Amino acid sequence: MDEFAAETKVEWREWGSAAFERAADSGKPVLLSLTVPWSAECRAMDRGTFGEPRIAANINDGFVPVRVDADRNPRVRERYTMGGFPSTVFLTPEGEVITGATFLGPDGFRGILDSVRQSWDAKGATAGSIPRQLQDEAPPAGELRARIEEHMIEQLLGSFDEEFGGWGSDVKFPLPRTIEFALVRARDQATRTLEAVQTHLFDTYDGGFFRYAAGRDWSNPRREKLTDENAALVRAFARGYRYTGNGAYRNAAEKTVEYLTTDCWTDEAFAGSQAGDDDYYRLSPSDRESADAPYVDETVFADRNGLAIDALLWLFAYTDDERTKRYAVRARDYVTETLVEGGEVAHYDGEDSDTGLLLDQAQLLSGLTTSWQVLGEGGPAEAIADWTIEHRQQDSGAFRDGPDSGAGLCGRSLHPLDATVELADALVDLAALTGEDRYREVAVEAVESFAGAAERMGVEVAGYAGVVARLRDPQTLVVGTDAGTDLHRAALRLADHETTVVPDSEGDGVARRYEGETVTAEATTPAELETALTGDD
Repeated sequence: MDEFAAETKVEWREWGSAAFERAADSGKPVLLSLTVPWSAECRAMDRGTFGEPRIAANINDGFVPVRVDADRNPRVRERYTMGGFPSTVFLTPEGEVITGATFLGPDGFRGILDSVRQSWDAKGATAGSIPRQLQDEAPPAGELRARIEEHMIEQLLGSFDEEFGGWGSDVKFPLPRTIEFALVRARDQATRTLEAVQTHLFDTYDGGFFRYAAGRDWSNPRREKLTDENAALVRAFARGYRYTGNGAYRNAAEKTVEYLTTDCWTDEAFAGSQAGDDDYYRLSPSDRESADAPYVDETVFADRNGLAIDALLWLFAYTDDERTKRYAVRARDYVTETLVEGGEVAHYDGEDSDTGLLLDQAQLLSGLTTSWQVLGEGGPAEAIADWTIEHRQQDSGAFRDGPDSGAGLCGRSLHPLDATVELADALVDLAALTGEDRYREVAVEAVESFAGAAERMGVEVAGYAGVVARLRDPQTLVVGTDAGTDLHRAALRLADHETTVVPDSEGDGVARRYEGETVTAEATTPAELETALTGDD
């Protein structure tokens, strides 16, 4: 149970089969509260709604109340979230959804309680339904065609906000993967978005990026800071610096690393998140000095640390910042030693942690393949990839998000697009690093399993089109030296970010660029490599 449950008066139960058995035996529906430690609305609902004695008594008498930390339980989150936090979801004893909502004050909560009772009394277990994304056995498959990338470029052009930067005409999310996709296809859009994100979402005093802006003009930022989102922006700004040489992008990345390695550092790895607190963030810098900083959840999550390792090592590759490298290596070593066993990755270090979740496997694998490219140190990358393929890939080629068992709807298949993209991207790199084409073949199968839906994808999943492009036209830069030589370091800086850089300690001292299996450039010195890759004499 999370530590904030004590602020309520509800007699919460842990998620699991026992709670649903209790609901079946008592003939009561389940009240599921999905909460996260970084949400101010979660704390407000705890105090103002679940802390109200009459409401709590009503819940305790008429429902089986279950509380779940959504960050620690991603499978529950993905099946039951109402689109934000807190999510309050009413379930049948079989785990099907009766209804739900996000934040509810006391009056709104009383209203939904009455509605659920009426529906339950009238229909019983038949009042529930299964969300559509859990009804299909597999996503719509198709071929990896050039049209997929073309469609995504059209989406970029059609949805870009020419006045304020970013994509969309309402709420503005940073979309770091979309920025990276645009950097090599619509660079002006990418750089204008980086500038907007840096101007409006960066905390200039404490450091780190806020989650998103509620206004189209990037106004009214939501001030939570999540480690994975900050890590993804470190990488996006580092890429922006690599392509443009703009020192402001490097500065933003480095200041965010400073935030991650101070406020969000646990002495072993990166913490999960820092809560948003509007009152604190509206204080002047001098007043912040004497105020308590917002709560930091020090849980070390495998997926978020994988992203941080990846981002920090690419920033090191572009800048030679040894401090950035040192923290990435410390996090990498801690996570692989603590959370990985036989290739199976634990979500976090705890008795109740899920293991083998697709996003954990994929994002930690991504961090390790980057470690291999930048430092020549891949750790258990192959073991993680092999375990994931053996235990999570289905006959269709698609990957499911976790085991096919669990309470409620957790036994139903869910095929997450974002995690599949992360995994496929890492497998493309692993195939080049190991020389084993089987990893690329698995990536093709995984990405093909969504190709039938490609024409319906928007800019928020531009990473899908990016990995399709990598699979259709693989680019590899093999450096025939140890990692860390001048030639290798130049390769990391000069290769575009969709190219895999392979250090080969047994090589002949020559760097060769491959397009597929064809050598298209060769060099033995950094200067020669720059000329060969850029065409500049």
